[in-house]
Amino acid sequence: MPGSSFGTLFKVTTFGESHGPAIGAIVEGVKPQISLTETDIQVELDRRRPGQSSITTQRKESDTVEILSGVFQGKTTGAPIGLLIRNSDAKSTDYSKFKDMFRPGHADFSYQMKYGIRDWRGGGRSSGRETAMRVAAGAIAKKILVPYKIKITAYTLAVAGIYAKRIDLNSIESNPVRCPDPEQAKLMLEKIEEARKNLDSVGGIVEALIQGCPAGLGEPVFDKLSARLAAAVMSIGTIKGVEIGDGFKVAEMRGSEDNDIFYKDGKSIRTKTNHAGGILGGISTGEDIILRVAVKPASSIAQEQSTVDVHGNPTTVKVTGRHDPCICPRVVPVVEAMLAITLLDSLLIQKSVNG
Repeated sequence: MPGSSFGTLFKVTTFGESHGPAIGAIVEGVKPQISLTETDIQVELDRRRPGQSSITTQRKESDTVEILSGVFQGKTTGAPIGLLIRNSDAKSTDYSKFKDMFRPGHADFSYQMKYGIRDWRGGGRSSGRETAMRVAAGAIAKKILVPYKIKITAYTLAVAGIYAKRIDLNSIESNPVRCPDPEQAKLMLEKIEEARKNLDSVGGIVEALIQGCPAGLGEPVFDKLSARLAAAVMSIGTIKGVEIGDGFKVAEMRGSEDNDIFYKDGKSIRTKTNHAGGILGGISTGEDIILRVAVKPASSIAQEQSTVDVHGNPTTVKVTGRHDPCICPRVVPVVEAMLAITLLDSLLIQKSVNG
């Protein structure tokens, strides 16, 4: 299937379906003799796995990763790294009643139109379960980025219109919403629980902070770093919008307000403000990169909705089963993974330019 690979020098290809026997990934471009174990990857996967709290899907998957190739005696060999996660709690019968109808908000209709066939079991390839392999590949990218002191931290900034009022990065993993403001997290949790009781779902905003990114990453014109980061996060199925720096707020600003003023800080050139979000002309400036994504409400809700079947006949549908009432908490590690993959790829490309 075209479109299942991402990256240039650090390249990730994923495969598998939500209710198939397994999902997997091939990771290319990892240099030899890097220490890597399944535990390194599992730490990140455990942050994304289902069933980790009362506000996530209760599908019971351990998401235990297996390294099939590219690692020998705890070190990478330079060969492609094969990763596999076996599906163990798929309940395809939950979806058999939907096989001849198009669920609102899902990819059923668009996949049918493109391929003339679709795997109706949990959405098949379009399922959010595919993102587990992005997280696995992203864990490898994160480990390689450690010596470069590039740190990527994502968190839930808003849920159902409730925003974090302060950003305490140490509080992100202390609550099930993954919000950096524990007090606002309680209000977010209430909104999520309310939506679930009403057989509904809520959306939100995930913000990402990239610290330590060196100046000079990104290519002119078409392969701008901003464009590649945007493409990376927009490839996540639930993401409907992205902004960098002040984003859409710049439409209301004057140039005198939006411009970041340069100054000399020791041996470095810095900016007094960071409205640009760490990227100018599509190339990183060395300032923190700040990115936000809009996360849509989960499409799978148990309310009765109008739709049509595969023949165009009107019908109704209730999407029962095990689903997230809010996707934000579990999409946080996915966003981090896609950013890590993109930054490592951009770093390798830059090293090929100037060594």
